Amino acid sequence: MAKVKSKWVCLECGYESAGYLGKCPECGSWGSFTEEAQFSAKGVNAAQNEFINREKPECLNNIQLGEEIRVSTNISEFDRILGGGLVLGSLVLVAGDPGIGKSTILLQTGGELCRTGKRVLYISAEESSSQIKLRADRLGINSDNLYIYPQTCMESIKAQIEELAPDVVIADSIQAVYSQAVPSSAGTVSQIRECCNLLMHIAKTKNITVLVIGHVTKEGSIAGPKILEHMVDTVIYFEGDKYKSYRMLRSMKNRFGNTSEVGIFEMHSDGLREVKNPNELFLNERSQDAIPGSAIVVSNEGTRPLLVEIQALVGTTPYPAPRRVCNGVDTSRVHQILAVLEKRIGLNLSKQDVYVNVMGGIDVTEPAADLGIALAIATCARDVVVDSQTVIIGEIGLSGEIHPVNNIEKRLNEAISSGFKKAIIPYSNNVPSGVKIEVIKVQRLFDAISACVCPASAGAEG
Repeated sequence: MAKVKSKWVCLECGYESAGYLGKCPECGSWGSFTEEAQFSAKGVNAAQNEFINREKPECLNNIQLGEEIRVSTNISEFDRILGGGLVLGSLVLVAGDPGIGKSTILLQTGGELCRTGKRVLYISAEESSSQIKLRADRLGINSDNLYIYPQTCMESIKAQIEELAPDVVIADSIQAVYSQAVPSSAGTVSQIRECCNLLMHIAKTKNITVLVIGHVTKEGSIAGPKILEHMVDTVIYFEGDKYKSYRMLRSMKNRFGNTSEVGIFEMHSDGLREVKNPNELFLNERSQDAIPGSAIVVSNEGTRPLLVEIQALVGTTPYPAPRRVCNGVDTSRVHQILAVLEKRIGLNLSKQDVYVNVMGGIDVTEPAADLGIALAIATCARDVVVDSQTVIIGEIGLSGEIHPVNNIEKRLNEAISSGFKKAIIPYSNNVPSGVKIEVIKVQRLFDAISACVCPASAGAEG
């Protein structure tokens, strides 16, 4: 297998070019090409020849679904983001920052699956067997169905999978595994693509569920080519604040369930524990007394409504350019809300620093939190308070109108279960009868500000 020439590969989408390109013609990214040695296709395709012509086309109506198409992990928060459990023959990618708990959650998942009689092969490409054993002892995992295989060679891994015939394979991690068919170092675009392709064929042809751990770059994206995310069935990001003990698993892609689902865990010495009521986690540090610049919003994370506190701080700046600092919310979205407050409400913030923070470290991305952000900023700027028993729901348009949001019934029920007495919602949303909460419908941003401010504080301000 002789070297022919070098080629240039886009790190974002895997597009190949004979020479360097500043901009990728496939995905449009700039400066994403890296040079790799190009080898003859004979060696690369040799490992895939056995898959050719093995499967035949089958009529859709003749395909029979087995009774056990999904396998529960016995970890309800993990099952939630997977859409109800692991799908047989699926390829799942779990990514996150170093030390956040990726290996821990997958080792715990392997231990729970072994308790149900499943055979699990844990491929450790970065740690020795003794290191995995130490973690397993700390997590209380002891099973005869869990096999640890410290190996980085893909061909050896494939042979062990065929010999052991496990139900679930865990690969930790894809960046440390290499294939002999591609003579380049582990972690390169060609190696990651080839190893992931082999794991995908193993999963589909042998009906084995494969869980793969992926590294992330310093920007927070999955390391390797973007095609890696397209090849797998499910992409799960492990998020969390390093200064706090909880962790969040977020589904960014799922061919067998809803995307943007969130599973919440808390890190303990014996592993990750599920958080059954996340609202207690995000609201437990909230002061019972209303304070200026604080608002409670109900944000939908997949199918789960979460109550989170948004705090804002507005103060006069001595510098020519005021600061806009946002944690947990999109900065451009906050800039848009500030523009609406200035134009439609007459709130002059051109000489004010504005800080917006989502308590608990969670990221709120949906527009339904717009109204809560606006009210937090407005009340802090005027030193008034929002009623502490009120939740805020609504999307703000550029003319100051409040747009309806989806799943309003679920959001209200979650607010009721958490003890809130009043909800400010868009006028266009229909509220089902029998809802045991005071609902105030608003059409404009000015109406929402008037409705949510406590009478005592409003009188004092006036």
